Amino acid sequence: MDDHQKKNVLILCTGNSCRSQMAEALINNKLTNSWQAFSAGTKPAGFVHPLALKVLEEIGIRHQGRSKTITELFDQDFDLVITVCEKAAENCPSWLGQSRRAQIGFPDPAKADGSQAEKLAVFRTVRDEIILKLLGYLENFESSKDHPDQGEIYG
Repeated sequence: MDDHQKKNVLILCTGNSCRSQMAEALINNKLTNSWQAFSAGTKPAGFVHPLALKVLEEIGIRHQGRSKTITELFDQDFDLVITVCEKAAENCPSWLGQSRRAQIGFPDPAKADGSQAEKLAVFRTVRDEIILKLLGYLENFESSKDHPDQGEIYG
């Protein structure tokens, strides 16, 4: 599938430092033939969390993303917008109204407490859930006859 046939998906989060960054990297690495992913935040943190980068590198993905605001993607058309946290779903800009939307939430790994090893375990769990739920959703998007209506919560 060439770039003209790829679908564009926006992964929207509040801080754009963990979940949405991991999702962007995973989609662009594992679903490269059918999807082009972008990520942004409603209130970007201004950095990509080092543990998000570390758990991506553990599975062979070197992510070069940066934390950015949704307004930077204002001119981009999206086939689908997926919010990965409730705050982003609540604050989803109205100009995204033409895109199909889905809410596929994940816990915020940046809020994990404990040792470095315990925090890493949380990041790995969220990474693996993104692979299972979000990438699984995208892989079945075309074949599904019941695409979500705007605002539907999945998974």
